[in-house]
Amino acid sequence: MFNLSKGEVLRGKHDFSAVHSRGRAFANHALVLLVVRDERYNGKVGFAAGKKLGGAVVRNRVKRLMREAYRLNKNSLRRDCALILIGRKFLTSAKLKDTQKAFLDLCRKAKLL
Repeated sequence: MFNLSKGEVLRGKHDFSAVHSRGRAFANHALVLLVVRDERYNGKVGFAAGKKLGGAVVRNRVKRLMREAYRLNKNSLRRDCALILIGRKFLTSAKLKDTQKAFLDLCRKAKLL
């Protein structure tokens, strides 16, 4: 697994709240995807895992899975929007293959591919 560059990741409460309030939501059993089509964000992405999922170790694992699924598919995504990926309980026991499939399904729904 490789890291994303700092320029690719949404940082700060202001960016997250802007995408969260203006974004369109798409969901399935594993993920919630918030999308805002805005040139200013230039393909930035944010990851979130709430405390309902478990302790810090579990939440960090969920975020790592989401980051890797995004990283493997980011070249086929549109670059004129900002994304926030929110993990659901299913991801606490999921493998990367399941996470990637759920992510691609949501991207197809949101017409990001």
